[in-house]
Amino acid sequence: MTLTTSLDGYEVWFVTGSQNLYGEETLRQVAEQSQQVVAGLAGLPVRVVWKPVLKDSDAIRRLALEVNARDDVIGVMAWMHTFSPAKMWISGLDALQKPLLHLHTQANVELPWADIDFDFMNLNQAAHGDREFGYIQTRLGVARKTVVGHVSNPAVLQQVEDWQRAAAGWQAVRTLKLARFGDNMRYVAVTEGDKTEAELRFGVQVNTWGVNELADAVAAASDADIDALVEVYLAEYDVAEELLPGGDRHQSLRDGAAIEVGLRSFLEAGGFGAFTTSFEDLGSLKQLPGLAVQRLMAEGYGFGAEGDWKTAILVRVANVMGAGRPGGASLMEDYTYDLVAGDEKILGAHMLEVAPSLTTAKPRLEIHPLGIGGKDDPVRLVFTADPGPALVVAMSDMRDRFRLVANVVENVEAPDLPQLPVGRAIWKPAPDFATSAACWLAAGAAHHTVMTTAVGIEVFRDFAEIAKTELVVIDEDTTVRGFQRELRWNQAYYRLAQGL
Repeated sequence: MTLTTSLDGYEVWFVTGSQNLYGEETLRQVAEQSQQVVAGLAGLPVRVVWKPVLKDSDAIRRLALEVNARDDVIGVMAWMHTFSPAKMWISGLDALQKPLLHLHTQANVELPWADIDFDFMNLNQAAHGDREFGYIQTRLGVARKTVVGHVSNPAVLQQVEDWQRAAAGWQAVRTLKLARFGDNMRYVAVTEGDKTEAELRFGVQVNTWGVNELADAVAAASDADIDALVEVYLAEYDVAEELLPGGDRHQSLRDGAAIEVGLRSFLEAGGFGAFTTSFEDLGSLKQLPGLAVQRLMAEGYGFGAEGDWKTAILVRVANVMGAGRPGGASLMEDYTYDLVAGDEKILGAHMLEVAPSLTTAKPRLEIHPLGIGGKDDPVRLVFTADPGPALVVAMSDMRDRFRLVANVVENVEAPDLPQLPVGRAIWKPAPDFATSAACWLAAGAAHHTVMTTAVGIEVFRDFAEIAKTELVVIDEDTTVRGFQRELRWNQAYYRLAQGL
C-alpha cells in the first residue's frame, strides 16, 4: 500500500441546526442560507460537504454514527442558524467520535436595519441559537474548536483551515501503523514510552520487527530497481564525484539505493506510515539508513531515530497537517549552541536523518564516515534548512499522560559549514534563548523533535485539543515563571481529569 500524504480524499460535513417550530418556508431559507455558507468555504484544503438541516434528536444521532463509521469524513462543522434546542443534541454529541468545529456565524455580514421585521428575527437567530449550542457542548465536556465571524473574513477561513489540518492529522494518527526496526538506544530515557497507552490515546499501532527482516527486504532489491533509483538520485541531487557511476564509491550509493528500495517495499507491504531505526541495531545492513530515511520523510513518512517512536508519530502527523503547503516536516535534534550574548542560536541536526523538505535548495549527495554503528560509511543528503518561521515540537511520556511541548522558532541563514556533512537547521527560539531553554528543560521535553516549516502553532493547538493531550507552548509571550505555573496547573488538571 503506497502511503498517501494528501488532504484531497478527506471531507468535513457541515451540519445546520434548527427545529420544526418555524415552518417549511423558514426551514427552506435555513437550508438555502446554510448552503451559501458552505459555498463560502469552498477554497479550503478539505472539501466541506453540506448536509440537510437537522431538526430532531434521532437525525442528529444517526448523522454522528455515520460520521464515525467513515474514514474519509474527518470532522463535523456545526452552525445553529435558528434556535436549535440543545437537549436534542445530547445523544448525537455524546456519540460523536470525530473532531467538531462550532462555527458561530450568520448568513449576512451587515444587518438590513430598515427592513428588519420579526420574520427576519425568527430566521436569523444564531446569536442565541449558537449560545444554546455552546452551553450543551460545555455541559457535556465536548472537545471542540469555536470559530466566530463571517465566512467572508479571511481570518475566519484561516482558523477553519487550521482546524481542518489538525483534524486530518488526528485521522492520520488514528489509523497509523508504526514499525520499529530493533529497539531503543540503550540507557536513553526520553525515547521510551508506553506503547499501549499510545494506542489507547492516539490510535497508533507501535510494534517491533527484527532489523534483519528489513535486511532481507534490502537484499531482495533487484538490480533494475536499484539502477532506476540511482538515476533519480543523479537527476535530483548534486552528487559527489566519488559516488557517480564509475566513481570510487559508487557501490556505496548503490547500497544506499538498495536500502531505500527494501525499506520502501517493507513499509508499503505492511501499510506502515512511520518507522524507527537505531544505530545500535543494524543487523546485516551495510549502512545506517540515511539517504533512504531522508527521502521517505520528505514524502510524508514519520521517522524517529534511535527507536524514538513518539517523534516518528509527530513527523507523520506534521507531514499530513502540512500537506500542500510549502515547507515540510523532519526529525530534528537540538545539538549545540552558539552563545554569543544577544545573538544566541541553536544548531540542530542528526547523525544523518534530516528531511530535505526543509529546503528549497538542491541538496548535495555525499558520503562520509559516521564514527558510530560499526558499518560502512553511509550516503546522505547535505543541506541547510531555509530561513523563515518554523516550529519544533516534542512528545514526552509523563507517566500519567503524554505531553507535547512546542517552541516557536525562526530558522536563520547559516554560516559556511564545510566540515559538517549532514542536513541541518539553525534557529533562534522565541522569546529568547535563555527563556526557551529553561522552559524546555522544566517541561521535561525531549531532545528529539519534529521541525515543521509548513504549519504553525495554531494547528498544533487544535490537534492537542482534538487529541485531549497536554500542550505547552513557548512563544514570544512566554516567561519562565508563568511557564512553571502552567506546568503545575497542568499536572493537577490532567490527573483530576482522568478520574479514579
